[in-house]
Amino acid sequence: MDTVWEFIRVFAVGGLICVVAQILIDKTKLTPARILVTFVVAGVVLTALGLYEPIVQFASSGATVPLSGFGYTLAKGVEKAVNEDGWLGALTGGFTACAAGVAAAVFFGYLAALVAKPKGKK
Repeated sequence: MDTVWEFIRVFAVGGLICVVAQILIDKTKLTPARILVTFVVAGVVLTALGLYEPIVQFASSGATVPLSGFGYTLAKGVEKAVNEDGWLGALTGGFTACAAGVAAAVFFGYLAALVAKPKGKK
């Protein structure tokens, strides 16, 4: 039963984050790129304020997989690197924490580009 409850929490929180993004797309004139940046920055700011960690503890991947979770990972990486390396860590921590995710995105994006048959806009 614990596993079912965990799936429900993950789906509910991740779905709620996606609903907020969809509302922003439908009801505002923000471009998808601006919404993307807003979510990443919101994840960083909420992490810095200590508000995102309880959400991650409650929903695990439901909170870490969306774009706000990318901001959370950046902020946590910077925090860890600053504690270990001093202020130089502020420049390197985010790259270190997110390197695997960014590398995977580039790799799988490249694979998709090789397999897909792009069509021009009409």
